[in-house]
Amino acid sequence: MSTPAFDAAVAWVIAWEGGWQDDPGDPGNWTGGAVGAGKLNGTKYGISAAAYPTMDIANLTEAEARLIYARDYWTPIEGDQLPPALAMIVFDGAVNSGVAQSAVWLQVVVGAATDGVIGPETLAAVKAWQRTPTDLCAEVLAERVAANGMDPDFNVFGLGWSRRTAALAFQAARMISARGQS
Repeated sequence: MSTPAFDAAVAWVIAWEGGWQDDPGDPGNWTGGAVGAGKLNGTKYGISAAAYPTMDIANLTEAEARLIYARDYWTPIEGDQLPPALAMIVFDGAVNSGVAQSAVWLQVVVGAATDGVIGPETLAAVKAWQRTPTDLCAEVLAERVAANGMDPDFNVFGLGWSRRTAALAFQAARMISARGQS
């Protein structure tokens, strides 16, 4: 898969996620999804041992990661149906916090049923949004910030999550501005 919106979203995520790491204090690096649970297989390009416990994360290629992103993240969030800046925000949230969680943040903002699945109702609610695209992106990011602040791991990872989310707000604003929207 290669569309300008997908390529931009993947580039963004890879820039923030980087290469392989195996911090034993990060629950995502463990095959059991909790510190000390299962095997410490790490994370690479945002593909985590918690989400893919049988995968050889350390040897994952960027091309393989792109295939996973397309199949397991971009397609479920209906990335090609969302405005590009919003798609990047929802995609980044899906990789960082899970597809269903990122979908719920969007659904809360647009007033769709919060079932964690972006489908026709959510897409219609996005299209019916009455305020600016910038406002929509800001509101979804605000939902994410609020949720991150309540995460039990915020004291350890919160500053990094906050930096990423703040930078994403600026990236989304640049994308919207380049398209002549506000």
